Amino acid sequence: MGDQIRDVVVRRAGHGDVEGLVACSSALFAEDAGTRDPQIDIGWPGEHGAARFTEGVDDPGRLLLVADHLGEVVGHLAGALVEPSAMRPVRTATLVSMYVRPAFRGQAVGERLAGEFLRWASAAGAETAEVTAYSANAGAVRFYERQGFTSRTVTLRTDPGR
Repeated sequence: MGDQIRDVVVRRAGHGDVEGLVACSSALFAEDAGTRDPQIDIGWPGEHGAARFTEGVDDPGRLLLVADHLGEVVGHLAGALVEPSAMRPVRTATLVSMYVRPAFRGQAVGERLAGEFLRWASAAGAETAEVTAYSANAGAVRFYERQGFTSRTVTLRTDPGR
């Protein structure tokens, strides 16, 4: 397992990576949202992911990265730029999703993906970068904090019919 890190290449995704992106996204939905948010359709990546990732490959306002291990996608990162508005007059880079297969965790693959995202955000002129994580996913929150992200907002949710 120790030699795997040398064989993992973090690179921009191409059209040939869409199937791997969908597989990673499906695993992320099942592992994260599927265990923490009953309102999320965990079938979304299988139904809509291919079209979304295919559009994103050529979109200059989006970043799709893969962690490639000997031709197999073992992780991904999706990011997007949000242009300034009257209410929020700064360009923002949003880390939309990130996933690394369990066998490749603890080998700095996630750090490499996040580092590439932050470099892309800076090069694109983003003044801020953001990511959302489930508060119950303490591991993800700690990971993002180690990458320099800090909590600025908290989303509270309830069922209005209660």
